[in-house]
Amino acid sequence: MPESANPLVEPDRLAAELARPDPPTLLDVRWRLSGPSGRGDHAAGHLPGAVFLDLDADLCGPPGPAGRHPLPDPATLQAVLRAAGVRAGHPVVVYDGGDGMAAARAWWTLRWAGHRPVRVLHGGWPAWVGAGLPTGTDPPAPVPGDVVVDPGGLPVLDPDQVVHLVDPTGGTQADPARDTTPGVLLDVRAAARYRGETEPIDNVAGHVPGAVNLPATALVGTDGRYPSADDLRLRFAEVGVEPGRRVGAYCGSGVTAAQAVLALHLAGRPDAALYVGSWSNWIADPGRPVATGPQPG
Repeated sequence: MPESANPLVEPDRLAAELARPDPPTLLDVRWRLSGPSGRGDHAAGHLPGAVFLDLDADLCGPPGPAGRHPLPDPATLQAVLRAAGVRAGHPVVVYDGGDGMAAARAWWTLRWAGHRPVRVLHGGWPAWVGAGLPTGTDPPAPVPGDVVVDPGGLPVLDPDQVVHLVDPTGGTQADPARDTTPGVLLDVRAAARYRGETEPIDNVAGHVPGAVNLPATALVGTDGRYPSADDLRLRFAEVGVEPGRRVGAYCGSGVTAAQAVLALHLAGRPDAALYVGSWSNWIADPGRPVATGPQPG
């Protein structure tokens, strides 16, 4: 893909861009699924000029029936991004502690909000430090930005759309004029969670009926680095993701699934949709069906 379209940036490339007169805006989104905020990590050391944003408090809405990491209120998000110095049309680079999850969700959120020039530092903070590049501890003082949040920059799925994706001939959105070829709904949680054998976070185990399991560990390493686009295309093809066939992804709360959407972009599928509420939203309605066991075939 053209370099300008690549959602990843390597540390050495970013270092060269930061040396320019008008460098990218840096957002530090280090985060833990459970445990203390990444704010302390930021205070101990960060990329020069990087502004810390908390994934839970700044980039997502409050948890509830919409899920544990629902979409943020657009006006609130706009205020957060402006305070962090995000400018309309100006490049942004996000980075996390190295596993790539929070950075992928931050990338997705900015793209959903209509801000296109945003990339993820490939490998995150450990890759930057490992390359011997400069860090700092000075609190950043960003000039307020003027970004305008315009939701809809990336496709999302709600529960009815999830049903229609896997069964276009049924559900509340059945329409003879629409494509009746079933799409692919990727459940990117661990296989045991998909099968319903264990559920460490949510109060119901299992998966959305019709979903196929492709754990995120097959798409991105623990170091937050992605394989080649060709490798990703092969891995997606193994579970039925083919050119022209609609595809969406979900996980427990829409964070890991954002990594899958980023991987789909790398594989040439910018149309991939995120079920933001994911499993935590699906099970909020006890009337929604739940499947267990291995996937067919």
